[in-house]
Amino acid sequence: MIGDSIEISVVDIKGDQVKLGIRAPKKVKVYRKEVYENIQRENREALQSTGALPSLEPFLEQKKQEQEDET
Repeated sequence: MIGDSIEISVVDIKGDQVKLGIRAPKKVKVYRKEVYENIQRENREALQSTGALPSLEPFLEQKKQEQEDET
């Protein structure tokens, strides 16, 4: 058990391979290590990409001004 809601069990053993079963709530994301590392690498690369998304500053300023105008 990991905490109160994640259960790890041995499903099968064949030679030098062990298959694990993982029972966890749907909100808990479970990845194999290599998949998780790839997700983390891609997220870091996306953060470093400056031209991928437009700046949110003009939008946030507009929303701030609209809220001030309402009060």
